[in-house]
Amino acid sequence: MYDRGKIIAGLVVFAGLTTLPFWYNIGKARVRPDPRLDTPAIRQMKEKHCIESKRFMIEYHMQMLNGWRNAVVRDYKTTYVSTSGQYFTMSLEDTCFHCHSNEKQFCNQCHSYADVKPYCWECHVKPGEEIAHGQR
Repeated sequence: MYDRGKIIAGLVVFAGLTTLPFWYNIGKARVRPDPRLDTPAIRQMKEKHCIESKRFMIEYHMQMLNGWRNAVVRDYKTTYVSTSGQYFTMSLEDTCFHCHSNEKQFCNQCHSYADVKPYCWECHVKPGEEIAHGQR
């Protein structure tokens, strides 16, 4: 074992490099988002509920939206039946943003926290924005 020093040095460098992200982020914990659901449409609801359970929406909303996109664009289906049996129009503008109209306080908080960059706005117009004719 003439290369004992090189092996140990290599293991130390390897361990240092593989644990570098953990060392770099010590003390930089992000505050967990607390999205506000205080919008005019939600305030007017007698029974406050989303199209699916809160847990489902937190974990699977992007998969659901991708499924909606495929169903609407490819299969021409526009109605979603929730697990509670209610019918909803598969539409960001008419269904989602009817209640969740506060994008900065609702959507962006969680997307920033999770460091994801949704590509919804490559095709859709953000609520409250208008586009000039022919831009999209």
